[in-house]
Amino acid sequence: MQPNQPSTRPERRHGEYKVTEGKLVVADLEVLDGRITAVVLSGDFFLEPDEALGWMSRALVGLPTDLPVAELTAVVDRAAGAAVLVGFDARAVALAVLRALGRSTGWSDHRFELVETGPQHPAMQMALDEVIARQLGEGLRAPALRVWQWASNAVIIGSFQSLSNEVDLTAAARHDTTVVRRMSGGGAMFVEPGNTITYSLYVPATLVEGLSFAESYAFLDAWVVRALRGLGVDARYVPLNDITSPAGKIGGAAQKRLASGVVLHHVTMSYDMDAAKMLDILRIGREKVSDKGVVSAGKRVDPIRSQTGLSREAVVEAMTSHFRDSYGLHPVDVDQGTLEEAGELAGSKYSDPAWLARVP
Repeated sequence: MQPNQPSTRPERRHGEYKVTEGKLVVADLEVLDGRITAVVLSGDFFLEPDEALGWMSRALVGLPTDLPVAELTAVVDRAAGAAVLVGFDARAVALAVLRALGRSTGWSDHRFELVETGPQHPAMQMALDEVIARQLGEGLRAPALRVWQWASNAVIIGSFQSLSNEVDLTAAARHDTTVVRRMSGGGAMFVEPGNTITYSLYVPATLVEGLSFAESYAFLDAWVVRALRGLGVDARYVPLNDITSPAGKIGGAAQKRLASGVVLHHVTMSYDMDAAKMLDILRIGREKVSDKGVVSAGKRVDPIRSQTGLSREAVVEAMTSHFRDSYGLHPVDVDQGTLEEAGELAGSKYSDPAWLARVP
C-alpha cells in the first residue's frame, strides 16, 4: 500500500458496557473508511426472540462512526421492535458500540492514582480540587481518586447557592466553622474532622460519554455503593445525587465539567454527625425537605458509624480497597508544585469574600 493510500482492510474494534445493576453488553465491530462494516453483539443478557440479536447487529452495519449516541440508540431500538430485552436496553448497545469506536472509555481503560494530600483546611480543599482537575485536563496527571482529610470544621456551599439563604454566619463563627463556596453546584454540606468522609474523582469526560447527567452520577458512585453494601449498609443511589439507606440519607454528590474534557465528581458522606450543630449553622427550611416525607432535616441523615460500628479509618480503607480491586489504584503523594499552586488559588479565590458572596 502506498503512503497516504486509504486502507482496504477493516479495523477490528471491541467495546463493553456493563449496565448498572444489569447485564454486560459486548460489541465487536469492523470499521472501514469511517463506517461500521460488521457487527457481532454478545453478552450475558436475556433476549426474546433470539433473532432480535441479529436484527440489532445488522441494523448497525453501514452506519457512520461519528453518529451521535441518541441516533445509535434509535437505530437499535427500531431494529429490536417488539423484542423483550432483559438486563439491558437499546442504549446499552449504543454505549458498547461507542466504546468499541473509541469515543467512550471504561474504568479498565485508565490507570487511577490515589492522591494523598494530608489534612487541609477548607479553602485549600476547594483549590486542590480545581488544580488537580485542571492538571488532568492538561495531561499532567492520570485520572485520580482523592479522599479528603479535613483539618478544620467547614460549611461548603454550592456554586449557585445564596450565602445568606443557606448559612447563619454568626452560628458558623460560634462553632469555629469556616464557610467556603465550591466550584460545583448542588447543596450545602456541613463537615467536621473525623465525622465526615469526602472524596473526589477526577476523570476524563470519555468515561461518562453517552450517559445523561443523572446517569453519570450513579455511574461514578456505583463503586462506593457496592463498598458500603460490603460493610452491611443497605446503600442505594437516589437520583439526582443522593446516596441513601432505608434509615436516611448517607451523603450527596456534586459535579463540575471542565471545558478541557474533565469531570470533577465529589461526594460528602456522614460518618458521624452533630445534628444540633449542623441545624444551628445551616438554614435548612421546610421547602428543602418538603418532598422528603420528613419534618426535621436532622432525621434525613443516617451516619455510616451507626450502621457499621466501624472506625472512620476502617470504612475509608474498605472503600479504597474496593476501588483498587475493581479498577486498580496506585497511591501517590501530592507534589510540592501542586500544593503551591493550590495554596495560591486558595488565597486568591476560595478565601476571597467576593467569591464566597458572589450569590449574596
